[in-house]
Amino acid sequence: MPPLLFEAAWNIKWSNLKRDLFPIALLAIAGVMITVLGVVFSLKLVAGTALSTALLVGASLSATDPVSVVALFRELGVGKRLTTLMEGESLFNDGVAVVAFGLLLGLAMETEQFSLSITLARFLTVVGVGIAAGALIGFGISYLTQRFDLPLVEQSLTLVSAYGTYLIAEEFGGSGVIGVVTVGLVLGNFGSRIGMNPRTRLVVSEFWDFLAFFVNSIVFLLIGDQIRFASLGENIEAIGVAIAALLLTRAISVYSLSTLSNGLVKSEIPWQDQTVLWWGGLRGSVSVALALSVPATLEQREEVIAIVFGVMLFTLLVQGLTTKSLLEKLDRLGDQPLRQEYLQSVARRVALNRVQEHLSHLMQRQEVDQEFYEYQSALIQGQIKNLQDQINHLQNQHPEIREFAEAQLREELLAIEADTYAELIRAGQLQDELTPLLPEALNG
Repeated sequence: MPPLLFEAAWNIKWSNLKRDLFPIALLAIAGVMITVLGVVFSLKLVAGTALSTALLVGASLSATDPVSVVALFRELGVGKRLTTLMEGESLFNDGVAVVAFGLLLGLAMETEQFSLSITLARFLTVVGVGIAAGALIGFGISYLTQRFDLPLVEQSLTLVSAYGTYLIAEEFGGSGVIGVVTVGLVLGNFGSRIGMNPRTRLVVSEFWDFLAFFVNSIVFLLIGDQIRFASLGENIEAIGVAIAALLLTRAISVYSLSTLSNGLVKSEIPWQDQTVLWWGGLRGSVSVALALSVPATLEQREEVIAIVFGVMLFTLLVQGLTTKSLLEKLDRLGDQPLRQEYLQSVARRVALNRVQEHLSHLMQRQEVDQEFYEYQSALIQGQIKNLQDQINHLQNQHPEIREFAEAQLREELLAIEADTYAELIRAGQLQDELTPLLPEALNG
């Protein structure tokens, strides 16, 4: 679990998350409760499933895992806000779902008695301890990495922080999942800016992309080892009921909570985005990992795994494969081809400018003759001019590309300021961390 959660938290931008924190929190907390209750009552009353099985299936399926949908969003250039809503909800409801699963597992195994006040107090305690542990470790490592520039050490520290936070939070009675989410957010949005240079950030990001892919693969290998296809047929009725209940409760939570958020804080989430959030709420590795964690001593373990796996299979094969068509019908496809064309033109311009600079240095050192220099320089300048014309045309014809270019430039300027402070600290010319000036100035 730690690699899956940390990678998602590392890659999500706090600035985007903060803007829609209220609707994301609603979907992550109230949405989980609606899903659990809907699935539990449906399985119990319609399919006649045992209450213990229904509780564990409901808790497992309450965690959304739209990895493939978000990857599709990025490929097609879907708007950042819709991507943030999908990722943010998944990130936080994973934590809520795992906490709920732990509480319901105790009820299913009859090791705990249900009490609303006690359950609420325990929920707040485990969440609070998890946040505290994640924040403490995250900020501590952030300031530590300012003192040196060793990519492999900094990469190792992020790995240690993910697993270490999980273990420490659990040891002190908190949620390790919430702790990992918190430390990932802190390191991804704060620590990577003040303590890592751009090259190190890239190395760490690629490392976590690989690790998340590897762990996801392990989870699905475990599924293949644990599942018996015969059990899918034996539980086909319960699987069908769970799928129907999941789609219905997902629709209720997304549309009602989004409407509530629109009314209370003017979130302005259009119905098209709400529809994508509803249909794109897949179930994946987190749900299966929870189901596989059911103790073997529980008689209904095989049934829980079969139902969760059957529902996950439906969401991946049916919902996942039809999401692109839904995006097309709702006119939610973005401008990724234009952005790709723009980024390629900018990259070529940067490369040719460097070639021109190198050629000028060779001329200054008299390593090439004048005629060769002038001829090659004229060719390069001609190509640079053509690229600049293409860039100007894209920005003039498509205002969204101009906005994208400005956003990219702001990110670059913020990174340069943070990197400069970190370099000065590592060189011993600056003792204390300075608060960046550009974020407030650029947003103002």
